[in-house]
Amino acid sequence: MEFQPGTQKIKCEHCDTELEAAAIEELYRAKELMAAQAADNEDIKWNKANAEKWSPEEVASMKTFVCESCGAEIIADGNTMATECCYCGHAVMIPQRFSGSLRPDYIIPFKTTKDEAMKAISEFYKGLWLLPSGFMTNNRIETVQAIYVPFWLFDSFVNTLASFHAKKIRVYTDGDETVTETSHYECLRQGNMSFAKIPVDGSEKMNNDYMENIEPFDYTDMVPFTNGYMTGFLADKYDVDAEAAMPRADERIKESTIEQLQESVQGYESVECTDSAMHKIQGSVSYAMAPVWIVTSRYKNKIYTFMMNGQTGKVAGDLPVSWIKTFLFFSFTFGVFWGLLYYIIKISWPYVGEYVLMCIPIILSIVL
Repeated sequence: MEFQPGTQKIKCEHCDTELEAAAIEELYRAKELMAAQAADNEDIKWNKANAEKWSPEEVASMKTFVCESCGAEIIADGNTMATECCYCGHAVMIPQRFSGSLRPDYIIPFKTTKDEAMKAISEFYKGLWLLPSGFMTNNRIETVQAIYVPFWLFDSFVNTLASFHAKKIRVYTDGDETVTETSHYECLRQGNMSFAKIPVDGSEKMNNDYMENIEPFDYTDMVPFTNGYMTGFLADKYDVDAEAAMPRADERIKESTIEQLQESVQGYESVECTDSAMHKIQGSVSYAMAPVWIVTSRYKNKIYTFMMNGQTGKVAGDLPVSWIKTFLFFSFTFGVFWGLLYYIIKISWPYVGEYVLMCIPIILSIVL
């Protein structure tokens, strides 16, 4: 593109597109601001909560169980016994003296019962055609554990600048030709957003995808932590500290802001984010415990884990797939597709239909 003297415009010699010089300058200014925000954000850290330490009395009333198989550390009050690991189903839990770690700021008490967790898992199975036929009858529940999962809760106020590549497509007829005209746009968006209590789990043993799938938790039920809520329940000891959890919080915040900004780019056939920068104006983090039911089951000597939100009842988990049923399903779908295609072609072009029918065995042999 070249500047056209005397016109205050910049012109592309290839397609003759003309743009105002002021518009290009504004685009460059926005790109520079985006780069500056990205650089500034590297130096801004989250303000960690002034979390309390456990009191000597609380330490004396708690104990830790360590799984010798997967290494999970489970905290319980002095009267609660952990006989099986809720993560891997191992039967031996080694008791140790409780020590260290920060005391939670908040806790969300359990609302659902063990029976409700079992019922929810059974409902989770229903209607899933690709499950192995024997899974429902031979699937043996190993453990059903109510456990408080450590969470870091992030509050933040951010300013985000994003650039989007958008397209408008127009199709028209010019004489005997069909012309497709594609117009490209650079769309800039900037906005402020505030976030409250974005959860990032503080346990390496917890599957992050599962935990995000059973969100959200209702924080209106969250109360200041007291030992009373631990009676009869287990709690996972965090092994991902606040510092290590911060990149995941930043990622979730950035994804949300870009999604919101992209929704404001309307009137185009396609919109794609090409660049973005997030500037954290302020941020803080607190430590909380969230209720989760963990159900481990065994099928053909393999452990399957399911998690249920102990407050809302939402379930996530891993399930086996029957390859025979999968093959039959796709074979049936493939057969129906080719049958319809053959029928349509047979009516429209009778001779072509015979060739389509002849090709089916060849295609099936390639696929299989």
